[in-house]
Amino acid sequence: MSFVSYILNGISLGSVYAIIALGYTMVYGIAKMLNFAHGDIIMVGSYVAFIAINSMGLPVPVSILLSVVVCTVLGMVIERVAYKPLRHASKLAVLITAIGASYFLQNVALLIFGANTKSFTSIVGNGSVQLAGGALSVTMVTIVTVIACVVIMIGLMAFMKYSKAGHAMLAVSEDDGAAQLMGINVNATIALTFAIGSGLAAIAGVLLCSAYPSLTPYTGSMPGIKAFVAAVFGGIGSIPGAFIGGILLGVIEILGKAYISSQLADAIVFAVLIVVLVVKPTGLLGKQIQEKV
Repeated sequence: MSFVSYILNGISLGSVYAIIALGYTMVYGIAKMLNFAHGDIIMVGSYVAFIAINSMGLPVPVSILLSVVVCTVLGMVIERVAYKPLRHASKLAVLITAIGASYFLQNVALLIFGANTKSFTSIVGNGSVQLAGGALSVTMVTIVTVIACVVIMIGLMAFMKYSKAGHAMLAVSEDDGAAQLMGINVNATIALTFAIGSGLAAIAGVLLCSAYPSLTPYTGSMPGIKAFVAAVFGGIGSIPGAFIGGILLGVIEILGKAYISSQLADAIVFAVLIVVLVVKPTGLLGKQIQEKV
């Protein structure tokens, strides 16, 4: 049953990557920007939940909601201050700004919280469900994480398909100039995209720290990079692609640690990405975009 257990752990970790990747893929798909501060928003959300639960004594649902609200506002502020002035700048300028925003958040967290590791308490406790006559144990964190990921993906797809704001996002992703001529507020649509992605980052941070109960100012850095890999892996700009890419990436990472080397697990993940991009440059579910010259 150890292989099945590894698969379940991989799906759990991959579900966290998928939730983070959904934020990446929405921002890139609609605003055509790579928000590399996304991983650090995860860290901020985790610290907010940690303080709300341990220092303020708030119930877990209220703490999570507070974390989502803070990260949503933070995402909109970052978009307004750092990215909006560069809306029509070169991609290199946007990339450098995103990296600068990431380091800014990390260093602010270092000044406020210090470099010491905080022990994060799981939001669902340490319980588990016994399967196959007790031969297989599935933690509640794994169950909650997978369910949350599936619900979020279905909710996002329904939002994009049936809501007026979702239709506006799809229009902006196709052609922001034409969307503006049709009466769509492009700036508000992009701000809403950052808000949704940042809110998802808060949920992902809480779930990540529940599964791996340690919190530092660098907590979101590597998961953020891996989630970006997952988004590219699945086809950046595609919501189902981000979900599939995140799950596959988590399974590959856990199996790599279990059967090859825990030290080489990250290298294996990035090697798989290189192979996928060589075979299918647009990712698993990505679409080839024809650009007019």
